[in-house]
Amino acid sequence: MLTLFLKEIKSFFNSLTGYIVIIVFLLVNSLFLWVFPGELNVLDSGYANINTLFFIAPWVFLFLIPAITMRMFADEKKSGTIELLLTKPINEIQIILAKYFASLSLVLFSLIPSLIYFFSVYRLGADIGNIDTGGTWGSYIGLFFLAGIYVAIGIFSSSITDNQIVSFIIAIVICFIFYIGFDSISTLNIFQGINSFIANIGINNHYISMSRGVIDSRDMIYFIGVIAVFILFTKTVLQSRKW
Repeated sequence: MLTLFLKEIKSFFNSLTGYIVIIVFLLVNSLFLWVFPGELNVLDSGYANINTLFFIAPWVFLFLIPAITMRMFADEKKSGTIELLLTKPINEIQIILAKYFASLSLVLFSLIPSLIYFFSVYRLGADIGNIDTGGTWGSYIGLFFLAGIYVAIGIFSSSITDNQIVSFIIAIVICFIFYIGFDSISTLNIFQGINSFIANIGINNHYISMSRGVIDSRDMIYFIGVIAVFILFTKTVLQSRKW
């Protein structure tokens, strides 16, 4: 499993994929935080926070993470190496987890440099350190878990097709539904009475909750549970090749 994990990490950085993901993520967020005028701009807003990062990042990841994961199994299927991979002395779950954690590591590598934004605002405040540190760290944790769900969805999408573009599109659609789709559905009149339940199926409510700096066990169970469900879906897809 470790060998496959390291192989996937090396493949990201032996090609342009890893560098492009990190650069695009930082560039887009930097433009909204510091360059584009408006209320999202830290300097224009007048508030010592980096909430713009946590508002923009889920949308950036909505496209970047499917781009990372689209080749994970689709490429293996297209090239025929999936059969060879499945004959290795590791089971399906270990293969899935190796690819999952490799993709998630790349997301983490893109998040770490964004800490520069936090320390910049920390120093720029009228009173140095005048920033909601607890809320910021809670938002980072929430963003990481949100990315974890996106990666699990992307891995699953890649496992059901041998076409990377199809995998990319499917992952974007499912991630969009989980991020904002259930929120939108819950506002429909026909779902009055269960609108809160439907909204809680989606990511946004749990993400916002963690962004307040309060790490609730219910939110943690939600994120871990959704990740586990999509990993099990992927395992089922791989095992179906034997049926």
